[in-house]
Amino acid sequence: MKPTLTWGMALSIVFLLALAGCGSGGGQDGGPSGEVVLYTSEPQENADETVAAFNEQYPDIAVQVFRSGTGELLTKIEAEEEAGGVQADVFLAADAPTFENLKSRDLFAEYVPEGAGEIAEGFKDPDGFYTGTRLISTIIGYNTDQVQEPPQSWQDLTAPEYRGNRIGMPSPDYSGAAAYNIALWSSRPELGAPFIEGLAANEPTVLEGNGQVREGLANGQFPVGIIIDYMVRDAEQQGSPVAGVFPEEGVPVITEPVAIFESSENREAAQAFVDFLVSQEGQELAASQNYVPIVPGVEPPEGAPSLEEIDTLEGDLQQLVADQDAAKERFNELLEAGG
Repeated sequence: MKPTLTWGMALSIVFLLALAGCGSGGGQDGGPSGEVVLYTSEPQENADETVAAFNEQYPDIAVQVFRSGTGELLTKIEAEEEAGGVQADVFLAADAPTFENLKSRDLFAEYVPEGAGEIAEGFKDPDGFYTGTRLISTIIGYNTDQVQEPPQSWQDLTAPEYRGNRIGMPSPDYSGAAAYNIALWSSRPELGAPFIEGLAANEPTVLEGNGQVREGLANGQFPVGIIIDYMVRDAEQQGSPVAGVFPEEGVPVITEPVAIFESSENREAAQAFVDFLVSQEGQELAASQNYVPIVPGVEPPEGAPSLEEIDTLEGDLQQLVADQDAAKERFNELLEAGG
């Protein structure tokens, strides 16, 4: 006797075929679908908010997030590269020198997101392999209960009054922003080796990342910290006794670039995610997370300078890439030697 195909069985088959169609790259509306794996140094809460907002537009794309410091992310990427291929689709982290290094190893796919034309040339790769997503400045943070007259310049941090674990800062071995800062400060004629040596001589408290510096400032572990600007605004809004100063020499800025890995097996979905980050909606979300938007015309968060108002410390990108590892090593040697 031949099996009979019932109406319920027919519906089940149609449903399974629909699911199979979604998994193969086409969403219910014909748009991108499937899975995207994101490697990022974003705080977990911000990464989760970004994914949730993205999924409002692309509900058929599941974004899996692996979050860590830039140093650990690079170690993971290198290990996967040696094992046969990076397991992520999208990389959102750190600074341009980090991305230049990966670009030179042919790890990125060329892709210019929609809306990137509005972003300043200095904030994106001229070859189209990565694009900045927001402007993050490194500034001087301080505990307002402990400091009445905060330092106004980077050079002030070499003063004797800040000697002996009175300055908190992120580790350049863990934080991409911190590594970039050390290389940039070392390259600037008004700072250079004397500043790096003076900072190390003051025996700063070196913590894993900027989040730990924020906590140390808020709880009074140290009165002054080298920290990224949006975390100071976060702390202020949460009621912590923390404020910040944009030093008079100017500030190092990173753009937290985004890129698609060449090994990505879901390019369409990865491109949709990258497009979202620099879209009007993505930039407004970044501003709500206390980042300064990188696309002109999007209002900065309350209490933050606009894109045009930030006085940045400039450096030659290729030279910073070449010098960054040596600059980190030298700073670590100075710390170990007590300055």
